[in-house]
Amino acid sequence: MLEDLSDHTNLGAVFRSAAALGFDAVLLTPRCADPLYRRAVRTSMGAVFSVPWTRIPWYEGPDLLKERGYRVVALTPAPDALELRAVRPEAHPRLALVLGSEGHGSSERWLGAADLSVRIPMANDIDSLNVGAAAAVAFYALGTPRPPAPPAR
Repeated sequence: MLEDLSDHTNLGAVFRSAAALGFDAVLLTPRCADPLYRRAVRTSMGAVFSVPWTRIPWYEGPDLLKERGYRVVALTPAPDALELRAVRPEAHPRLALVLGSEGHGSSERWLGAADLSVRIPMANDIDSLNVGAAAAVAFYALGTPRPPAPPAR
């Protein structure tokens, strides 16, 4: 769930990560950049054509997701948010991860409506990652649990 991402490069990077890490779809609020804009298509390596996407209303969005059985999880750098690695995706098979706009992050509306706020712990006095990089980390952490690799021979 992308709230108001305005940069086509970031948007494309999110789509590429969603495709690479097996996410079902990307939802966008009305003020998000256009996924079919040339730069977004190029950055996504064409994933905007293979990952289903649609726009949903900004204000009603959290309620629409919850009505459809999704647990809404907002990614935020807030220090009081739960660490991302503490979330167990297998306990909630229908997660909608909210990623906010560049600079401002998620709005109070989306943060307040989220069932859970999570953060990626940072080191070296870095406050946050670029939204494209944060999406990749979160998608990996929250993706479908994979069976353990077979032992090496």
